[in-house]
Amino acid sequence: MEGAQESPAESSPPAPGSEEPAGSARSPEVLPPEESEACARPLEMAPKKLCGYLSKFGGKGPIRGWKSRWFFYDERKCHLYYSRTAQDANPLDSIDLSSAVFDCKADAEEGTFEIKTPSRIFTLKAATKQVMLYWLQQLQMKRWEFHNSPPAPPAAPDAAPAGHGPALRLELEQEEAELEEFLCPVKTPPGLVGVAAALQPVPAMPSALQNISLKHLGTEIQNTMYNIRGNRQAPEAGHRPPGGDSPPSGEPRREEQASPADPSAPGRDPADSPKPTPKSSLTSNLIQKAKRQNNTFPLFGEGLAWSRTGQEKVSALEQQVLALTEELKSQKDDMEAYRTQNRFLNSEIHQVTKIWRKVAEKERALLMKCAYLQARNCQVESKYLAGLRRLQEAVGDEASECAKLLRQLSQEALQWEASEASADSVVLSPIGEYDEYGFLTVPNYEVEDLKLLAKIQALEVRSHHLLAHEAVERPLRERWAALGELAPSAELKQLLREGVPREHRPRVWRWLVHLRVQHLQAPGRYQELLSWGQAREHPAARQIELDLNRTFPNNKHFTCPTSTFPEKLRRVLLAFSWQNPSIGYCQGLNRLAAIALLVLDEEESAFWCLVAIVESIMPADYYSKTLTSSQVDQRVLQDLLSEKLPRLMAHLGQHRVDLSFVTFNWFLVVFADSLISNILLQVWDAFLYEGTKVVFRYALAIFKYNEEEILRLQDALEIYQYLHFFTKTICNSQKLMSIAFNDMNPFPMKQLRQLRAAHRERLEAELRELERLKAEYLETRASQRPLVPEGCTSEDEADGDA
Repeated sequence: MEGAQESPAESSPPAPGSEEPAGSARSPEVLPPEESEACARPLEMAPKKLCGYLSKFGGKGPIRGWKSRWFFYDERKCHLYYSRTAQDANPLDSIDLSSAVFDCKADAEEGTFEIKTPSRIFTLKAATKQVMLYWLQQLQMKRWEFHNSPPAPPAAPDAAPAGHGPALRLELEQEEAELEEFLCPVKTPPGLVGVAAALQPVPAMPSALQNISLKHLGTEIQNTMYNIRGNRQAPEAGHRPPGGDSPPSGEPRREEQASPADPSAPGRDPADSPKPTPKSSLTSNLIQKAKRQNNTFPLFGEGLAWSRTGQEKVSALEQQVLALTEELKSQKDDMEAYRTQNRFLNSEIHQVTKIWRKVAEKERALLMKCAYLQARNCQVESKYLAGLRRLQEAVGDEASECAKLLRQLSQEALQWEASEASADSVVLSPIGEYDEYGFLTVPNYEVEDLKLLAKIQALEVRSHHLLAHEAVERPLRERWAALGELAPSAELKQLLREGVPREHRPRVWRWLVHLRVQHLQAPGRYQELLSWGQAREHPAARQIELDLNRTFPNNKHFTCPTSTFPEKLRRVLLAFSWQNPSIGYCQGLNRLAAIALLVLDEEESAFWCLVAIVESIMPADYYSKTLTSSQVDQRVLQDLLSEKLPRLMAHLGQHRVDLSFVTFNWFLVVFADSLISNILLQVWDAFLYEGTKVVFRYALAIFKYNEEEILRLQDALEIYQYLHFFTKTICNSQKLMSIAFNDMNPFPMKQLRQLRAAHRERLEAELRELERLKAEYLETRASQRPLVPEGCTSEDEADGDA
């Protein structure tokens, strides 16, 4: 493909500040002197430009029709400007090609093509088919170069485009030339584009008024005055366009109104000129052929009478042959036109797809950069708050200006913006008040020191999430999207350990729950249990009501008065109390059901999830009144901690710290109150598939994650205070997962069963001994007569005296 020709047109006209919709008025724009004088440059100094005369369809009412326009391309902005003549100082308007697509139609008038932008459709017409194809191919090339290399710096308007534009052009030409289904490179039409086109007379129009743009009347007047001044100052320069069709500036005119282009060949208004006859399509030709055959060929049987001479018969046959030959030629032309159109559209689709991919890559790169900057901002703010906290501790309660300043800074740092920004505005705060599941990002602690720690942790969590999004979450989403049907496998087990993306989690959890309770599920079972609860009150109903208001006080779905979640939770818990009368209700079940509701949203699905945890995953008696299995697991955890983390257990033993005060609740509600939501749900993803072994793994991993911090504490009270909230300081889910499933190995299920059996036996023996001692005490108490100390009267005697 030959390169774009040089032109005396403007080298870099200023693009409008914004693309305005069709029909809107806009003020005229004046080019800099060096731009407006581009037409007078010598040919060898003129920059390489794509330019030439084309007809543009537009207008409204009696002036609707084709208008001759001079089009020239701006390399820097990927805009196609147009003016009335090549000598005009200011362009009338421009077409943004960066997001445009090009189209040509085989059944339209010859040379007609379209440029479709998101806001308008421009219908243009070239003098010949070759000129049209040249323009289309050059526009494609310019659009490709714009998306693959940065535009030229504004300070050097005459410079060639920056980057590797020629290499890209050559690459694209070679690629399209190798593919037969693409349009072949079109040679430059001599005299119709570039310098030669600028030197040609302006295409004649039926009237000068028809070619004037009333929409841009101010620009037309400026161009007319500029041309008049130019002709007076330098008549020998030849700037006056041939034809002398400059409109009088004082004549009143109506603005030209843009209108949508007809997808077929647009015609002229009857007041201007006859409408052009559109090119006949292949389908219409075939229909006409069939009609001719039906009307002519029967003459062989009836039309050609025996009375006709042989010469007449030959003449009729020759006419039929001539008609069929012309028709065949027309059909061949139509087929060639459609073949050309198809090749061009193939190349257009191919290039637009490649541009879309590159734009998507740029968008991803910008999102990664934005996430990195936001993460750095979170880290800086976190360090600021940590330093502020240390200064506050150092100053203490001293009544000094420094202490007042620190208190003021602390209050400002803890101020939280409750109002959420609108979707179309820029969110300045790096973290939101609530996470995606409705939990408060920064819990509202009463102690100011804990508030600072909580906000520091929230910033660190946000920072880690932003940095890990592209590196971890995006590949994980792609793996889940390609997984297809769910089936137990080693691959699924690993994916569940790494976490399920939010969009896939409801479907995956329903499948996991079904695996656990498919032998218990029956159609209509949940509704049947609800009807039982409506007929009579369960003994656990009062305790359920008490716990409803205590379910996740830091989650907006359970604290908002208009939320439907509390009512859903009530029905789920009442249904479960009838499903399992031996348990009825146990404190902790409300949080298990609440987590299921937040993910699954449906009551029945949440109900069966609760059934799966209590009756299938957890050991028997885990939620009974004695909590036997729960106590056994606490002893098993102590053994595993001593084996896996001996330094930590020795340190805690030295300060007489009983971990069960913290860990008992971890096991009972599967960390529902302890971990931030994204890590908590990742734990549940593996827990629903693998069972209670996951709870032990993560309990050990949590202590390993914070082992060094705990070892630095040298006071039992400080250790207990730290253990109260330290799980919320974990922000790196991948690190925690790696500790749980890699650093904690070996972790055989056989060992877990043996430890449980041994501790259960010892616990039951202790409980039997306790029951024996209790029975002995009651027996001894009953056999002894109650003694009344001297000087005192019994209650019965006192009542008698009264």
